[in-house]
Amino acid sequence: MQSWNYQKDISGCGLSGLINKDGTRVGGEVIVRSIATQHDRGNGLGGGFAAYGIYPDFADHYALHIMCDDRASLAAAESFLKEAVYIAHQERIPIRLNPKITNVPILNRYFVKPRAEMEGTTFDKGLSEDDFMVQVVMKINMDIQGAFVFSSGKNMGAFKGVGYPEDIADFYRLEDYSGYIWTAHNRFPTNTPGWWGGAHPFTILDWSIVHNGEISSYGINKRYLEMFGYHCTLLTDTEVVAYLLDLLIRKHGLAVDVACLALAPPFWKEIDRMDEDRRKLCKAIRMVYGSALLNGPFAILFAYNGGLVGLNDRIKLRPLVAATKGETVYMASEESAIREICPDPERVWAPKAGDPVIAHLNPGIG
Repeated sequence: MQSWNYQKDISGCGLSGLINKDGTRVGGEVIVRSIATQHDRGNGLGGGFAAYGIYPDFADHYALHIMCDDRASLAAAESFLKEAVYIAHQERIPIRLNPKITNVPILNRYFVKPRAEMEGTTFDKGLSEDDFMVQVVMKINMDIQGAFVFSSGKNMGAFKGVGYPEDIADFYRLEDYSGYIWTAHNRFPTNTPGWWGGAHPFTILDWSIVHNGEISSYGINKRYLEMFGYHCTLLTDTEVVAYLLDLLIRKHGLAVDVACLALAPPFWKEIDRMDEDRRKLCKAIRMVYGSALLNGPFAILFAYNGGLVGLNDRIKLRPLVAATKGETVYMASEESAIREICPDPERVWAPKAGDPVIAHLNPGIG
Protein backbone atom coordinates (compact mmCIF):
# COMPACT_ATOMS: atom_id res chain seq x y z
CA MET A 1 0.00 0.00 0.00
CA GLN A 2 1.34 3.43 -0.92
CA SER A 3 2.15 5.50 2.18
CA TRP A 4 0.22 8.55 0.99
CA ASN A 5 -2.97 6.47 0.86
CA TYR A 6 -2.54 4.84 4.26
CA GLN A 7 -5.08 5.41 7.01
CA LYS A 8 -4.46 3.83 10.40
CA ASP A 9 -7.34 1.67 11.58
CA ILE A 10 -7.77 2.31 15.32
CA SER A 11 -10.43 0.17 16.95
CA GLY A 12 -9.14 1.21 20.35
CA CYS A 13 -9.25 -0.71 23.62
CA GLY A 14 -9.51 -4.41 24.31
CA LEU A 15 -12.09 -6.18 26.46
CA SER A 16 -12.21 -9.65 27.94
CA GLY A 17 -14.48 -11.33 30.45
CA LEU A 18 -15.63 -14.69 31.73
CA ILE A 19 -18.23 -16.06 34.11
CA ASN A 20 -18.43 -19.52 35.64
CA LYS A 21 -22.17 -19.85 36.15
CA ASP A 22 -21.71 -22.64 38.68
CA GLY A 23 -19.62 -20.38 40.92
CA THR A 24 -16.29 -22.09 40.30
CA ARG A 25 -13.53 -19.61 41.09
CA VAL A 26 -10.46 -19.27 38.89
CA GLY A 27 -7.24 -17.39 39.51
CA GLY A 28 -6.47 -13.99 38.04
CA GLU A 29 -3.75 -15.41 35.82
CA VAL A 30 -6.48 -16.80 33.53
CA ILE A 31 -7.99 -13.43 32.59
CA VAL A 32 -4.50 -11.93 32.33
CA ARG A 33 -3.59 -14.45 29.62
CA SER A 34 -6.75 -13.52 27.75
CA ILE A 35 -6.32 -9.74 27.81
CA ALA A 36 -2.59 -10.00 27.08
CA THR A 37 -3.37 -11.36 23.60
CA GLN A 38 -4.91 -7.96 22.87
CA HIS A 39 -1.80 -6.00 23.88
CA ASP A 40 -1.79 -4.02 20.63
CA ARG A 41 -5.30 -2.71 21.23
CA GLY A 42 -3.94 -0.45 23.98
CA ASN A 43 -1.16 2.11 24.30
CA GLY A 44 -0.10 1.67 27.91
CA LEU A 45 -2.29 4.48 29.31
CA GLY A 46 -4.70 2.25 31.18
CA GLY A 47 -5.29 -1.32 32.25
CA GLY A 48 -7.67 -2.81 34.75
CA PHE A 49 -9.65 -5.75 36.07
CA ALA A 50 -12.79 -6.49 38.07
CA ALA A 51 -13.24 -9.72 40.00
CA TYR A 52 -16.20 -11.20 41.88
CA GLY A 53 -16.11 -13.69 44.72
CA ILE A 54 -12.64 -12.59 45.86
CA TYR A 55 -13.47 -11.53 49.44
CA PRO A 56 -15.42 -14.45 50.96
CA ASP A 57 -14.25 -13.58 54.51
CA PHE A 58 -15.93 -10.17 54.21
CA ALA A 59 -18.71 -11.07 51.77
CA ASP A 60 -21.33 -9.02 53.65
CA HIS A 61 -19.18 -5.87 53.83
CA TYR A 62 -18.68 -3.17 51.21
CA ALA A 63 -15.09 -3.36 49.98
CA LEU A 64 -13.90 0.20 49.35
CA HIS A 65 -10.78 0.50 47.20
CA ILE A 66 -9.46 4.05 47.51
CA MET A 67 -6.60 5.81 45.72
CA CYS A 68 -5.10 8.95 47.24
CA ASP A 69 -2.58 11.43 45.86
CA ASP A 70 -0.80 11.93 49.18
CA ARG A 71 -0.99 11.38 52.94
CA ALA A 72 -3.10 14.49 53.46
CA SER A 73 -5.85 13.24 51.15
CA LEU A 74 -5.62 9.78 52.72
CA ALA A 75 -6.02 11.27 56.20
CA ALA A 76 -9.05 13.29 55.07
CA ALA A 77 -10.67 10.25 53.47
CA GLU A 78 -10.08 8.08 56.53
CA SER A 79 -11.39 10.77 58.87
CA PHE A 80 -14.60 10.94 56.86
CA LEU A 81 -14.93 7.15 56.70
CA LYS A 82 -14.61 6.80 60.46
CA GLU A 83 -17.63 9.07 60.84
CA ALA A 84 -19.72 7.52 58.06
CA VAL A 85 -19.09 3.76 58.34
CA TYR A 86 -17.99 0.96 60.63
CA ILE A 87 -14.61 -0.31 59.44
CA ALA A 88 -14.23 -4.05 60.06
CA HIS A 89 -10.78 -4.22 58.49
CA GLN A 90 -8.45 -1.91 56.60
CA GLU A 91 -5.10 -2.39 54.89
CA ARG A 92 -2.90 -1.32 52.04
CA ILE A 93 -3.82 -3.11 48.83
CA PRO A 94 -0.96 -5.60 48.30
CA ILE A 95 1.25 -4.63 45.35
CA ARG A 96 4.43 -5.79 43.67
CA LEU A 97 6.76 -3.04 42.52
CA ASN A 98 7.02 -2.96 38.74
CA PRO A 99 9.37 -0.56 36.92
CA LYS A 100 6.75 -0.09 34.19
CA ILE A 101 4.18 1.22 36.68
CA THR A 102 4.99 4.76 37.81
CA ASN A 103 3.32 7.70 39.59
CA VAL A 104 1.60 5.22 41.89
CA PRO A 105 -1.00 6.71 44.28
CA ILE A 106 -1.56 5.44 47.81
CA LEU A 107 -3.84 2.40 47.45
CA ASN A 108 -5.89 1.27 50.46
CA ARG A 109 -8.94 -0.90 50.99
CA TYR A 110 -11.59 -0.87 53.71
CA PHE A 111 -14.27 -3.43 54.50
CA VAL A 112 -17.17 -1.41 55.88
CA LYS A 113 -20.83 -1.19 56.84
CA PRO A 114 -22.87 2.03 57.07
CA ARG A 115 -23.48 3.84 60.35
CA ALA A 116 -27.24 4.26 60.68
CA GLU A 117 -26.86 7.29 62.95
CA MET A 118 -25.45 9.28 60.01
CA GLU A 119 -28.95 9.52 58.56
CA GLY A 120 -30.28 13.06 58.50
CA THR A 121 -26.87 14.70 58.94
CA THR A 122 -24.43 14.61 56.03
CA PHE A 123 -26.72 12.27 54.09
CA ASP A 124 -30.38 12.07 53.18
CA LYS A 125 -32.85 10.46 55.56
CA GLY A 126 -34.29 6.99 55.14
CA LEU A 127 -31.60 5.64 52.84
CA SER A 128 -31.09 1.97 52.11
CA GLU A 129 -27.57 0.67 52.79
CA ASP A 130 -26.80 0.72 49.06
CA ASP A 131 -28.04 4.28 48.65
CA PHE A 132 -26.07 5.33 51.71
CA MET A 133 -22.87 3.85 50.26
CA VAL A 134 -23.47 5.56 46.91
CA GLN A 135 -23.58 8.88 48.76
CA VAL A 136 -20.38 7.97 50.64
CA VAL A 137 -18.62 7.33 47.32
CA MET A 138 -19.95 10.54 45.78
CA LYS A 139 -18.94 12.57 48.84
CA ILE A 140 -15.34 11.33 48.77
CA ASN A 141 -14.94 11.67 45.01
CA MET A 142 -16.43 15.16 44.91
CA ASP A 143 -15.27 16.82 48.12
CA ILE A 144 -12.03 15.24 49.31
CA GLN A 145 -9.21 16.63 47.23
CA GLY A 146 -6.96 13.92 45.81
CA ALA A 147 -9.02 10.94 47.04
CA PHE A 148 -11.08 8.66 44.79
CA VAL A 149 -13.09 5.53 45.53
CA PHE A 150 -12.54 3.22 42.57
CA SER A 151 -14.40 0.16 43.87
CA SER A 152 -17.24 -0.12 46.38
CA GLY A 153 -19.10 -3.43 45.97
CA LYS A 154 -19.56 -6.49 48.14
CA ASN A 155 -17.30 -9.52 47.62
CA MET A 156 -15.76 -7.89 44.55
CA GLY A 157 -13.01 -5.48 43.67
CA ALA A 158 -11.56 -3.40 40.86
CA PHE A 159 -7.82 -3.14 40.24
CA LYS A 160 -6.68 -0.54 37.76
CA GLY A 161 -4.01 1.98 36.86
CA VAL A 162 -1.84 3.50 34.14
CA GLY A 163 -0.04 0.75 32.25
CA TYR A 164 -0.67 -2.25 30.04
CA PRO A 165 -3.07 -4.71 31.70
CA GLU A 166 -0.49 -7.49 32.10
CA ASP A 167 1.76 -5.05 33.99
CA ILE A 168 -1.16 -3.79 36.08
CA ALA A 169 -1.98 -7.42 36.92
CA ASP A 170 1.59 -8.04 38.02
CA PHE A 171 1.56 -4.84 40.07
CA TYR A 172 -1.64 -5.82 41.93
CA ARG A 173 -0.57 -9.50 42.26
CA LEU A 174 -3.77 -10.72 40.64
CA GLU A 175 -2.56 -14.32 40.77
CA ASP A 176 -3.36 -14.15 44.51
CA TYR A 177 -7.10 -13.68 43.84
CA SER A 178 -9.74 -16.18 42.69
CA GLY A 179 -13.16 -15.21 41.37
CA TYR A 180 -16.15 -16.63 39.49
CA ILE A 181 -16.50 -13.50 37.30
CA TRP A 182 -13.59 -11.61 35.76
CA THR A 183 -13.44 -8.68 33.37
CA ALA A 184 -10.37 -6.99 31.92
CA HIS A 185 -9.60 -3.85 29.94
CA ASN A 186 -6.70 -2.61 27.81
CA ARG A 187 -7.06 1.12 27.20
CA PHE A 188 -6.36 3.31 24.19
CA PRO A 189 -7.72 6.72 25.29
CA THR A 190 -8.55 9.03 22.40
CA ASN A 191 -10.18 12.11 23.90
CA THR A 192 -9.87 11.71 27.70
CA PRO A 193 -6.81 11.69 29.94
CA GLY A 194 -4.81 8.60 30.79
CA TRP A 195 -4.66 8.70 34.58
CA TRP A 196 -5.15 6.23 37.42
CA GLY A 197 -8.76 7.15 38.17
CA GLY A 198 -9.65 7.21 34.48
CA ALA A 199 -8.57 3.64 33.79
CA HIS A 200 -11.30 1.01 33.44
CA PRO A 201 -13.26 -0.59 35.01
CA PHE A 202 -15.58 2.06 36.41
CA THR A 203 -17.70 0.89 39.30
CA ILE A 204 -20.42 1.80 41.74
CA LEU A 205 -21.50 -0.75 44.34
CA ASP A 206 -21.42 -4.16 42.64
CA TRP A 207 -21.62 -2.76 39.10
CA SER A 208 -18.43 -2.65 37.03
CA ILE A 209 -18.05 -1.59 33.41
CA VAL A 210 -15.31 -1.91 30.81
CA HIS A 211 -15.78 -0.17 27.51
CA ASN A 212 -14.31 0.10 24.03
CA GLY A 213 -15.45 3.16 22.11
CA GLU A 214 -16.82 6.59 22.84
CA ILE A 215 -19.97 7.77 24.62
CA SER A 216 -20.83 10.84 22.56
CA SER A 217 -24.02 11.32 24.59
CA TYR A 218 -21.93 11.82 27.75
CA GLY A 219 -23.20 15.37 28.38
CA ILE A 220 -26.88 14.39 28.26
CA ASN A 221 -26.27 11.22 30.28
CA LYS A 222 -24.29 13.15 32.90
CA ARG A 223 -26.98 15.80 33.39
CA TYR A 224 -29.66 13.12 33.59
CA LEU A 225 -27.74 11.24 36.29
CA GLU A 226 -27.21 14.40 38.33
CA MET A 227 -30.98 14.58 38.85
CA PHE A 228 -30.68 11.32 40.82
CA GLY A 229 -27.64 12.28 42.88
CA TYR A 230 -24.85 10.79 40.77
CA HIS A 231 -21.83 12.97 39.98
CA CYS A 232 -19.17 12.23 37.37
CA THR A 233 -15.71 13.16 38.67
CA LEU A 234 -13.29 10.77 36.94
CA LEU A 235 -12.89 12.65 33.63
CA THR A 236 -13.87 9.75 31.38
CA ASP A 237 -17.09 9.24 29.43
CA THR A 238 -17.45 5.59 30.50
CA GLU A 239 -18.22 6.60 34.08
CA VAL A 240 -21.84 7.40 33.14
CA VAL A 241 -22.52 3.80 32.13
CA ALA A 242 -21.76 2.42 35.60
CA TYR A 243 -24.14 4.91 37.20
CA LEU A 244 -26.85 4.33 34.59
CA LEU A 245 -26.77 0.60 35.33
CA ASP A 246 -27.15 1.25 39.06
CA LEU A 247 -30.01 3.68 38.44
CA LEU A 248 -31.95 1.58 35.93
CA ILE A 249 -31.52 -1.88 37.45
CA ARG A 250 -31.08 -1.36 41.20
CA LYS A 251 -33.00 1.88 41.74
CA HIS A 252 -35.74 1.61 39.11
CA GLY A 253 -36.03 -2.18 39.16
CA LEU A 254 -35.68 -2.81 35.43
CA ALA A 255 -34.73 -6.30 34.31
CA VAL A 256 -31.23 -6.53 32.87
CA ASP A 257 -32.49 -7.03 29.31
CA VAL A 258 -34.85 -4.04 29.60
CA ALA A 259 -32.01 -1.87 30.95
CA CYS A 260 -29.95 -2.88 27.91
CA LEU A 261 -32.92 -1.87 25.76
CA ALA A 262 -32.78 1.60 27.34
CA LEU A 263 -29.03 1.95 26.74
CA ALA A 264 -29.09 0.67 23.13
CA PRO A 265 -32.70 0.84 21.89
CA PRO A 266 -33.82 -0.01 18.37
CA PHE A 267 -34.23 2.81 15.87
CA TRP A 268 -37.75 4.19 15.49
CA LYS A 269 -38.12 2.67 12.02
CA GLU A 270 -37.36 -0.74 13.54
CA ILE A 271 -39.82 -0.20 16.37
CA ASP A 272 -42.57 0.63 13.86
CA ARG A 273 -42.18 -2.85 12.30
CA MET A 274 -42.48 -4.77 15.60
CA ASP A 275 -45.51 -6.66 16.87
CA GLU A 276 -47.82 -4.65 19.11
CA ASP A 277 -46.55 -5.78 22.53
CA ARG A 278 -42.89 -5.34 21.67
CA ARG A 279 -43.60 -2.01 20.00
CA LYS A 280 -45.35 -0.70 23.12
CA LEU A 281 -42.44 -1.74 25.34
CA CYS A 282 -39.78 -0.19 23.10
CA LYS A 283 -41.74 3.06 22.71
CA ALA A 284 -42.23 3.33 26.46
CA ILE A 285 -38.54 2.72 27.15
CA ARG A 286 -37.46 5.28 24.56
CA MET A 287 -39.85 7.92 25.89
CA VAL A 288 -39.11 7.40 29.59
CA TYR A 289 -35.38 6.75 29.31
CA GLY A 290 -34.42 8.83 26.30
CA SER A 291 -31.71 10.59 28.32
CA ALA A 292 -30.17 7.23 29.24
CA LEU A 293 -29.61 6.26 25.60
CA LEU A 294 -25.91 5.79 24.80
CA ASN A 295 -24.87 7.34 21.52
CA GLY A 296 -21.59 6.67 19.79
CA PRO A 297 -19.60 3.53 19.02
CA PHE A 298 -19.27 1.13 21.92
CA ALA A 299 -18.82 -2.41 23.07
CA ILE A 300 -19.20 -2.90 26.82
CA LEU A 301 -18.96 -5.68 29.34
CA PHE A 302 -20.68 -5.07 32.62
CA ALA A 303 -20.63 -7.36 35.61
CA TYR A 304 -22.44 -7.54 38.92
CA ASN A 305 -22.77 -10.14 41.65
CA GLY A 306 -25.44 -11.96 39.65
CA GLY A 307 -23.89 -12.15 36.21
CA LEU A 308 -21.99 -10.81 33.21
CA VAL A 309 -23.44 -8.93 30.23
CA GLY A 310 -21.99 -7.90 26.87
CA LEU A 311 -23.60 -5.18 24.74
CA ASN A 312 -22.83 -3.43 21.45
CA ASP A 313 -24.06 -0.10 20.14
CA ARG A 314 -27.05 -0.10 17.80
CA ILE A 315 -25.01 -0.47 14.59
CA LYS A 316 -22.08 -2.49 16.02
CA LEU A 317 -19.24 -0.04 15.46
CA ARG A 318 -17.00 -1.92 17.89
CA PRO A 319 -16.20 -5.65 17.90
CA LEU A 320 -17.58 -8.11 20.44
CA VAL A 321 -17.38 -11.91 20.38
CA ALA A 322 -18.95 -14.44 22.76
CA ALA A 323 -18.41 -18.14 23.39
CA THR A 324 -19.54 -20.89 25.71
CA LYS A 325 -18.17 -24.13 27.05
CA GLY A 326 -19.99 -26.02 29.75
CA GLU A 327 -20.87 -23.66 32.58
CA THR A 328 -18.52 -20.92 31.39
CA VAL A 329 -19.40 -17.97 29.16
CA TYR A 330 -16.63 -15.89 27.56
CA MET A 331 -16.81 -12.43 25.97
CA ALA A 332 -14.03 -10.43 24.35
CA SER A 333 -13.13 -7.95 21.64
CA GLU A 334 -11.39 -10.70 19.67
CA GLU A 335 -11.97 -14.44 19.34
CA SER A 336 -8.26 -15.04 19.91
CA ALA A 337 -8.61 -13.71 23.48
CA ILE A 338 -11.22 -16.40 24.15
CA ARG A 339 -9.35 -19.25 22.49
CA GLU A 340 -6.22 -18.40 24.47
CA ILE A 341 -7.99 -19.64 27.62
CA CYS A 342 -10.60 -21.91 25.99
CA PRO A 343 -9.07 -23.55 22.89
CA ASP A 344 -12.18 -25.59 21.99
CA PRO A 345 -15.37 -23.68 22.83
CA GLU A 346 -18.68 -25.36 22.11
CA ARG A 347 -20.16 -22.25 20.51
CA VAL A 348 -18.68 -18.99 19.22
CA TRP A 349 -20.70 -16.08 17.84
CA ALA A 350 -20.65 -12.34 17.21
CA PRO A 351 -23.68 -10.75 18.93
CA LYS A 352 -25.88 -8.57 16.77
CA ALA A 353 -25.95 -4.80 17.20
CA GLY A 354 -27.81 -3.84 20.37
CA ASP A 355 -28.50 -7.50 21.22
CA PRO A 356 -27.13 -8.22 24.73
CA VAL A 357 -25.40 -11.41 25.77
CA ILE A 358 -26.64 -12.07 29.31
CA ALA A 359 -25.08 -14.77 31.47
CA HIS A 360 -26.55 -15.24 34.96
CA LEU A 361 -25.02 -17.14 37.84
CA ASN A 362 -26.95 -20.30 38.64
CA PRO A 363 -29.54 -19.94 41.44
CA GLY A 364 -28.00 -19.99 44.88
CA ILE A 365 -24.54 -18.93 43.66
CA GLY A 366 -22.97 -15.63 44.62
